[in-house]
Amino acid sequence: MKLTDVMTSARASGDWTALVNLVPYARFLGMGIDVNGDQFRTSLPFDRKLIGNPVLPALHGGAIGGFLECTGMFYLLWHMDSSDQPKTINFNFDFLRSGKPEDVHADVFMVKLGQRVAHVRVEAWQSSPDKPIAIGHGNFLLKPAAESGASA
Repeated sequence: MKLTDVMTSARASGDWTALVNLVPYARFLGMGIDVNGDQFRTSLPFDRKLIGNPVLPALHGGAIGGFLECTGMFYLLWHMDSSDQPKTINFNFDFLRSGKPEDVHADVFMVKLGQRVAHVRVEAWQSSPDKPIAIGHGNFLLKPAAESGASA
């Protein structure tokens, strides 16, 4: 199934599972996308396979980082009503506190949207959005509108 078809179906039904399933790492994480009007939020359900430090226990930083990056990419697909997957230029993480063995949620903030590049900030939290466990800053390459309809 093409990305265009998946996006059209997800927008119509409100079920974003097929979009998550197109990205293997997002599928592995079990990510969820919740769109409520203009509110876009993702979730990372707790799973024991996500534990990086069993002594604390704490979530693995790579799982949190991948979750943040996928959230930014999914947000751009949703926000821009695009059928072209944004390409990650770079993505930086600030880990603020250990992720407890519980669900993680993320909110996205558009910092700058240009014609070719978008910059987003993603905040991951568990108990409250006011207490983020990690923040990600990412730059994504966008396909210009003139190239969107061209076939490769």
